[in-house]
Amino acid sequence: MTPNALRFRWPLLGLLGLLAIAWWVYLPGLSGGFLFDDFPNLDALGASGRVDDWATFWRYITSGSADPTGRPLALLSFLVDARDWPADPRPFLRTNVLLHLANATVLYALLRQLGRRLASADGAAAGGATALRAPGNGAGAAIPAAKGQPTGSPAIATRWRVDLAALLAAGAWSLHPLFVSTTLYVVQREAVLATTFVLLGLLAWSRGRSLVAQAPRAGTAWMLGGIVLGTILAVLCKANGALLPLLALTLEATVYRERTGSPLARRLRWLLLVLPALALFGYVLSRLGQWSQPLAMRPWTIGERVLTEPRVLLDYLRVLIVPHVLSTGVYNDGYPWSTGLLRPWTTLPAMLAIIALVGAGFALRRRAPALAAAVLFFFAGHLLESTTIPLELYFEHRNYLPAMLLGWPLARAIVRWRVPVALRASVALAILGLLAATTWQRTTLWADQPRMAGLWAATTPDSSRAIATQALFDIHAARPDLAIAILSAPWQRKPYDLQLALNYLNATCQAQGPTPATISAVDAALRNATEGDQLMARWLGQVLDATQVHGCPGVTPATVERWTRAALANPRLAAAPGRSQQLHAILGRVALSRGDGAAALRQFRQALDAWPTPASAAQQSAWLAAAGYPAQGLALLDHYDRIQHRRQRPHGFNMPTLHQWVLDRQGYWPHEFSELRHKMHDDLAAGGKAP
Repeated sequence: MTPNALRFRWPLLGLLGLLAIAWWVYLPGLSGGFLFDDFPNLDALGASGRVDDWATFWRYITSGSADPTGRPLALLSFLVDARDWPADPRPFLRTNVLLHLANATVLYALLRQLGRRLASADGAAAGGATALRAPGNGAGAAIPAAKGQPTGSPAIATRWRVDLAALLAAGAWSLHPLFVSTTLYVVQREAVLATTFVLLGLLAWSRGRSLVAQAPRAGTAWMLGGIVLGTILAVLCKANGALLPLLALTLEATVYRERTGSPLARRLRWLLLVLPALALFGYVLSRLGQWSQPLAMRPWTIGERVLTEPRVLLDYLRVLIVPHVLSTGVYNDGYPWSTGLLRPWTTLPAMLAIIALVGAGFALRRRAPALAAAVLFFFAGHLLESTTIPLELYFEHRNYLPAMLLGWPLARAIVRWRVPVALRASVALAILGLLAATTWQRTTLWADQPRMAGLWAATTPDSSRAIATQALFDIHAARPDLAIAILSAPWQRKPYDLQLALNYLNATCQAQGPTPATISAVDAALRNATEGDQLMARWLGQVLDATQVHGCPGVTPATVERWTRAALANPRLAAAPGRSQQLHAILGRVALSRGDGAAALRQFRQALDAWPTPASAAQQSAWLAAAGYPAQGLALLDHYDRIQHRRQRPHGFNMPTLHQWVLDRQGYWPHEFSELRHKMHDDLAAGGKAP
């Protein structure tokens, strides 16, 4: 093999080596498990039965409720790993890691293309005749080889440097420990896949951009396909895929920074990039009108979120620049929000720092285009999730896409550094080695979930989720005394925090049972809680089940009824029809535990009156039938038939509407009700109880 041929093959060999290292450092994490939001999202795999026929497939693929799209491509990808729930987490984790490696590969290809574009532009500006020629671009001058640089033509030397910088930057991104909390957090497959399509869209746009002047049809096809198809596919994974046009625009303003260009390229830029970007900015700014309005599911306002996010973004940059084995992970509910420009005092300085960084990005577009691209790409990537949309304040996985270019300016500086090649290679290998070692330590930690939960609770003492998660691991390990010790002080500080209160009660159930004071404290928490109510109905049902087998000393169905009525007295819960339905359903189950079918029927009717849904009607009538009250079950279905016109059906062009159309098309609920009625009539004929 000739030296020149070897030079052109080494990038592929280097990429394969980096992917092998990345796989190795993520390998310990494959023995981890599901976390946090995995459970309420992945259980759709078994919500209407095992996904093993087309009818079940269409019910599953349209069942998503996150974003208007429901994220169906992400749901589709989970079928690669399982078709029912519960499931083994290892296949899900393995697929996530493979997708992460695929993203690293596409990132390398994109940075290679962008680097060649910059080299060509630099050469054209210098007027050199021996420049690197990128496909479809004009000539550009090569950078003279430094000491130790591969010899040969200037164009080959320049290409060598471009490819090496792309490889180093893609390797640094793929090995960065911060992205363990994206890659090994199964439900964040949504973010990983959305990034895949954004990268492919940017790669196609860049390819078309280089072709459009010489081959207008081919260039236009690449640009249209990249932005239109890439955006659609990315949005079907997660809503932040809509950022693709804006991210492409940042590359236009930095890497493709010439004022000239073909008229077709300028028209496509306006149509495919500028107009969608303006629409995104308009959408984000439209929420500023709700600046100080209370939010139903959040303790802060939109205005307070806007004030807080500059601090969050600077913290993201801190953990990106200085890699850590341990970070806050998925538990950031204790992050303090800003209530004014100086409350806390870091709010205003953080805002000024963000403004300065964005301003520097624009100012450096011509002198340092790679650095400008990295900075502007980062902040553009956070436009949706770190501004006015009322998502939670802080999540590490939000950096997965925005941080993709941050290592590129450093990589370019290293390969252009005029020092002996051995020194440059040592620095590059040291960076990759440090990142790989840190990530390996972190994936090993993620595989040991009890230890990880304990460390998260220790490092984030204000996070109720982290503390409750550590307590849950202790409860599952039959160590309720440790769980009680962990939860006691935080619960005293936050007496109405349901995550702390309900898990404390679980720990006492496994010990000697709750004291009367604990029972009263749980009552007060349910009566006054302002958040955390999503787990409440499920928890009450589990405690009621435990009372049937004397699984919680001192807690009886009457205790569960007391707590349920306390929750119904909570004005925040009373205003939510869905919560009211769940609580009356618990009261119906309490009545069934006492053998009072008539009282159970009354409570279930109240539940359906609060929020009539076919799923609830089917579930509650099944409970009645299973308890030996088929006549009451039939009466409840009759009641639902009379009030179902009050049911709030989804409307608009979104996935819930499509899901409802699928159910109607399949006749799913009429079939389910028919089966239920048939079984209950059979039970009644066999001697079931009368109303």
